[in-house]
Amino acid sequence: MADWTFVCNTSDVDFEDQYRFDHNDRTYCIYHLEDGFYATDGLCTHEDIHLVDGLIDGEEIECPMHLGVFNIKTGKVVLDPPCEDLKTYNLKVEDEQIFIEL
Repeated sequence: MADWTFVCNTSDVDFEDQYRFDHNDRTYCIYHLEDGFYATDGLCTHEDIHLVDGLIDGEEIECPMHLGVFNIKTGKVVLDPPCEDLKTYNLKVEDEQIFIEL
């Protein structure tokens, strides 16, 4: 059975922006893209920098420190220096509330 955890309201995440969510000593990043909401680990796999401070370009997030780029939907590294993909998470939206499957 899925463990769904409330993150925030949909109105808390502007279009083409991201939202930091901390839970049980972990950080997650929630993104609002054209076709919905997505979630990844919240720290860059290269230097543990918060991705919430990064720049979204289409379906990609750029780490603010060394400019590594990840695909938001898949977590895959698009541009070095990171060599490890981000973990992605399922989200659901109910009554304008976002929940993450942990």
